[in-house]
Amino acid sequence: MGKLDGKVACITGGTRSIGRAMADAFIAEGASVVVNGRDEAKGMKCLEEMNAGDRAAFYGGDASKQATVEGLIAFTIEKYGQLDICCLNSGGVLNTAPVFAMTDEEWNLEIDWNLNHVFWGMRKALQHMMERQTGRIIVTSSVEGKLGKPGIPGYATTKHAVNGLVKAAAAEVGTLGITVNSILPGIIETDIVRETGPDSAIAMGVAGYDELIDMFCQESSIKRPNKVEEVAAVAVMLASDAARNITGNMFPVDGGTMPY
Repeated sequence: MGKLDGKVACITGGTRSIGRAMADAFIAEGASVVVNGRDEAKGMKCLEEMNAGDRAAFYGGDASKQATVEGLIAFTIEKYGQLDICCLNSGGVLNTAPVFAMTDEEWNLEIDWNLNHVFWGMRKALQHMMERQTGRIIVTSSVEGKLGKPGIPGYATTKHAVNGLVKAAAAEVGTLGITVNSILPGIIETDIVRETGPDSAIAMGVAGYDELIDMFCQESSIKRPNKVEEVAAVAVMLASDAARNITGNMFPVDGGTMPY
């Protein structure tokens, strides 16, 4: 018996990093999962590695686009007949620039990828979950949704906004058997962080990627990067029946980075 036997989940940005760890953890606990990603070849490889048979599927597309996010949810419901767990995980630091130098285009890209994608997915998922009077929505936010560092104003702003959206939605559907929560990871050394690391480091006032990682680690109590599996473990808990009374909350997985 798994904690998520018979449940169906979808995950934006589910083919790598935190999203992939969530998918693996959900499948291990008995759920069926649809993972979203932009790269179809990577998606097919992901399914092969999962080796979950009919309990795993891929839906391709860019999660910064409304049609992709809403299409993922519609595809999941059509394939499996229900949606129990919606993980809105896609996002990240797209641009590293101070407020005075950020362009409208850069700002809008951050809004679409980190905030609008959550709104579009949450709205579509809730319409289905409200009919069934059950469901879990889990949003990947960030410690920067409570803090804020120089050089990443778009990321910090959208993550703050995501947490507000989680609180509002949770208050709206709390009596319907639906919970809405966010997870706030600290620094994780993933391929995504490595891809943006050098530019982010300079924008945030340190010399390079290694210095960037060290800065985040020194701000934590554990003095090391967090792991994707540690984030996924919290997602499993929030998706399970054990968390039916937990909603409208933000769960740091940051090694003690935030002071409160």
